[in-house]
Amino acid sequence: MADSRIPFLAMDESFDPGTTTAVLGPNGAGKTTLLRVIAGLLDAGGGTRVLVGSDVLCDRHVRVPVHRRGVALLSQEARLFPHLSVRANVAFAPAAQHLSRSDVAERVDRWLAVTEVSELADRKPAELSGGQAQRVAIARALAAEPRILLLDEPFRALDVDVAGRLRALLRDVLADHARTTIMVTHDVVDVVTLADRALVIEDGRAVDRGPVAQVLGAPANAFVARLAGLNLVAGVWDGSVVDGDGVRIAGVIAEPVAVGGHATAVFAPDAVAVFTAPPTDASFRNVLGCRITQIVPHGDRLLLRAEVAGNTMSAEVTAAAVADLGLVVGSTVYFAVKATAVRVY
Repeated sequence: MADSRIPFLAMDESFDPGTTTAVLGPNGAGKTTLLRVIAGLLDAGGGTRVLVGSDVLCDRHVRVPVHRRGVALLSQEARLFPHLSVRANVAFAPAAQHLSRSDVAERVDRWLAVTEVSELADRKPAELSGGQAQRVAIARALAAEPRILLLDEPFRALDVDVAGRLRALLRDVLADHARTTIMVTHDVVDVVTLADRALVIEDGRAVDRGPVAQVLGAPANAFVARLAGLNLVAGVWDGSVVDGDGVRIAGVIAEPVAVGGHATAVFAPDAVAVFTAPPTDASFRNVLGCRITQIVPHGDRLLLRAEVAGNTMSAEVTAAAVADLGLVVGSTVYFAVKATAVRVY
């Protein structure tokens, strides 16, 4: 495959062996591009440096050939070889590694069993459901016993139940820490159940990285805040509030913030009280008038979404509260949040 230069990707990343990293960011941020650079399918033109442990895969001076990287890439499409049986698909990589026939058979049987598709071994891909095909694709990727496993939204095309079962399967597989896994996802469930660390990308650059709880707990941008289910207001810290260009939010400083410097206020939807008239309780330092744009199910509760000066904010309430307040899409309400429930970063 011919290389394509992508100078907008400018990153310096090191992935610890045996860990699983979730790569997060809005569409067009460069997430899939990063995976393809790691796989050796694209050339970042020296603008990106990637290490796995102490091994450099690519930088300004080094570009390890694709066949020496030990990479397997799994995307949202199974992309099985249509003319081969399930068994032959899973055997493809081990056979290409020139293993003995018995070693190939042992490895194939093992991964067919792990992914629970042994009974499908003689079928062709056209005879499989979407969930079955993705299980086979997982088995094929893992049968290569890659040093680096790349996952590009592997559950996106599947329904919720099938995705949940496959996620549980992959969680068990990744628990052995036998490979370095790098996963692009837009689903917070993938992040919290599969990943050890998170890497946030925006405009081809890393804007945050660290343990999952740390990255989701202090979102670096609106995308991660939405993914984490949190409300976020970015602006300037004036010494008492974050001034977000039309929205002013008071909160508790979670880390040093310079007056006049960039700051982000973060608070959870369940910290928001909803009123149909401005509340008189002085403990609510933050009161935001807004209009409801969506009412969506959120577990056993409902999520009210509203636009506030260009910011999308959410409040989590019970169905009874929605009925009692007579709330519908288009209703004017007041979101009230105590300053103690807001963290400023």
